[in-house]
Amino acid sequence: MTFFVIRRFALAALALWGIATLVFLMSRLIPGDIAAVAAGRLATPEQVEQMRITMGLDRPLFIQYLDYLFSALGGDLGVSAYTHQSVVDEIAMVLPSTIQLVFIGMAITIAVAVPLGIVAAVKQGRAADAAIRIILVIEGGIPVFWLAIMLRWILGSQLRWFPISGENSIGAAPPDVTGFTVLDSILFGSWTNFADSVSHLILPALALSGPFISTLARNVRSNMVSAMRSDYITFAVSKGVPPGRVIMRHGFRSALGSSLTIVGMQFGWMMSAAVLVETVFALQGIGSLMHKSIVNHDTFAVLGSVLVVGVVFIFTSLVVDLAQMVLDPRVRSAQVGRT
Repeated sequence: MTFFVIRRFALAALALWGIATLVFLMSRLIPGDIAAVAAGRLATPEQVEQMRITMGLDRPLFIQYLDYLFSALGGDLGVSAYTHQSVVDEIAMVLPSTIQLVFIGMAITIAVAVPLGIVAAVKQGRAADAAIRIILVIEGGIPVFWLAIMLRWILGSQLRWFPISGENSIGAAPPDVTGFTVLDSILFGSWTNFADSVSHLILPALALSGPFISTLARNVRSNMVSAMRSDYITFAVSKGVPPGRVIMRHGFRSALGSSLTIVGMQFGWMMSAAVLVETVFALQGIGSLMHKSIVNHDTFAVLGSVLVVGVVFIFTSLVVDLAQMVLDPRVRSAQVGRT
């Protein structure tokens, strides 16, 4: 098990290096002059050249690459060419908003997808199974941005069930302690602010969870179908174990490992998809930061955001792999046998 943990950490470090290298190459391949953007539209050629020297863009490419790696390891992702503020500081200000949205979206995904997958597996081959699978295929094919627009229009503008933009109503924002509006409302002790913060996140979270519900539900169904055909399930049924216990304690527990991996991967995918949802609902998260940075040709802010999303994706994958190792004896025995 120790070798497995060391190997996973080594692979995670290698993946981080690969992402950092890709981000650096992207910064040099993206059209446009970073120094010109940083110097401003009214800058003279001499001022642009001076800015290029200040930013180290006149140095050999390999030296720039090494500088970028060492700076990234030290937590320095450069300075925004548009706002002239630290990219790390800008990301730190908006990242809690995105993480909060992703957590709520993931909670909705699990709460909807897992029961649907279990019901479809138990009713395999029946009308309920067919209906659920058809719904999942249709729902999984809806683009995130289109679903966000439709939810905003129908549930927000027409029915007025939920707010359509922002993170809080005017005058209802809690004191900024952690950056997580829901958590800050709880710490502030105001359930009115808490309800307001949650209501602003319902529609974005529903839009964000849409395609992922389909993926997770189909994965749970597939794993459950395989598990329910196993010999130990047949043995449990023959012993007279209640059906509910067979399904949840034996079938679902056996199918949990692979589904847990999907959940971990979806967390990173949701971070990537947040750029579309946050733009539609005017949320000030990392997706919104990426959108504004792209519009303003702010290369360092864009690439810093991409790097952070990649780090989150790798970290969640690492945590899921370690959790699966602990929770699933089959995975643990396979890794021990391999070592």
